[in-house]
Formats: sequence, C-alpha cells, structure tokens
Amino acid sequence: MRCLVVEDDNEIATIVKQGLGELEGEVEVESNGRRAYERALTNNYDIIVLDLMLPEMDGYTFAKSLREKEVQTPILILSALRELDDRLKGLSMGGDDYLTKPFAMAELQIRVKNLLKRAQKTSEVTQLVFQDLKLNRLNRDVVRAGRKLDLQEREFVLLDLFMSNPNKIIGKQTILKEVWNYDFDPQTNVVDVLVCRLRNKLEKDFPTRLIYTVRGVGYVLKSS
Repeated sequence: MRCLVVEDDNEIATIVKQGLGELEGEVEVESNGRRAYERALTNNYDIIVLDLMLPEMDGYTFAKSLREKEVQTPILILSALRELDDRLKGLSMGGDDYLTKPFAMAELQIRVKNLLKRAQKTSEVTQLVFQDLKLNRLNRDVVRAGRKLDLQEREFVLLDLFMSNPNKIIGKQTILKEVWNYDFDPQTNVVDVLVCRLRNKLEKDFPTRLIYTVRGVGYVLKSS
C-alpha cells in the first residue's frame, strides 16, 4: 500500500501516519493542498487520506480537481466538519468515504482496508496518469495532451511499467524481466531500442520530455 496523507495538523498527521504504517505500507504526508494535488497527479498512490481545511487548496477542490483529471485513486476524507451538508459535499466532490474527527484509529484502518479491497476489484479499469499522459489498462488506450498514441504491445507494457513507478529509476534487468520475461541479460541492445521507440512516440511534437536516461543504471519517467 502506498498512501498519501494530506493533513496540515502535524499532530494528527503523525498519528495517522503511524497508524496506517501498521498496515505494512508506505505512508507519505503533505500539509499543503496545492503541493499534495501536484503529488497526486504525478504519483500512483493506492489511497489518499484527505483533510478538508487546507492551505492554498481546500480538500473539496482537491478531490474535485483530481476526478476532473480522471485520477481514480480512492479518497478517504478525514475532517472535523461534521454537518450532513459537509459530508454530502465531500462525497459528491469525489470522496469515496468520510470519517469525522475525533476518530478511532481502528476504524480508520478498517475503512482504509475496505477502500483498498474495493479498488483492487476495479484495478483493471483504473487509468494511470502522469502529467498530460494517460494510460488505460482496460482498452489499451494511451493519450497525451488529448492526442491518442499508437503503441505496440511491448511499448505499452514498458510504458505501464514506467507509469506504475514514476520518478523511480527502472534498471535494464527489471525491464527485461517485465517486458520479455527474461531472467538473464541477452547481451543485446533490445532494451535501449525499445525505450528509444517509446520515447520517440511519447515526446515527438510535444514540448516536454518524459523519459530520461540515468547513465549506467537505467531509465526514469519524471517531470522535466
């Protein structure tokens, strides 16, 4: 599990991070709504725990904007706003669940587990999104800035690998294993050739690069 906790109260953020860390996952914390939104756009989180009263971008706008970008990461709203209208607004803006403060950690953990289980059942239709690039695992569509890209099967698998691990260096051995199912190095440049083909389709006629070479290590999908 990879979780983003968006909370500007340091004490609550620490408690939530510790509690969700018990679920054997990686928990990241962001206190600023705008920065959290940017992180949610460029990282593939399994779940987001979201406060509503945040600096720069409130939780309502955060959830609504993510859904408008077709990011379907489950959102659990954790807020001190207890009125029915607040809860209905949060859910209608894109929240998948709503828990009010103060809360019991055991209940938060169960709600997170339930959302993760629900998401796993629909993971095939979940789109991967990185900046203006979208990949749909169900219909195999890849779109950048509204333009559909025609990828071959191995190019699609490689892009899925990159978009599932944004900002992380992917080594050649990992690519050989995931794309060709090779447990050995065939001592050819097949990886370099495939990356070159994919990079050309993703970046030609677009203003920004996406895939970078880390010399002697591998490749990384990251912001320019």
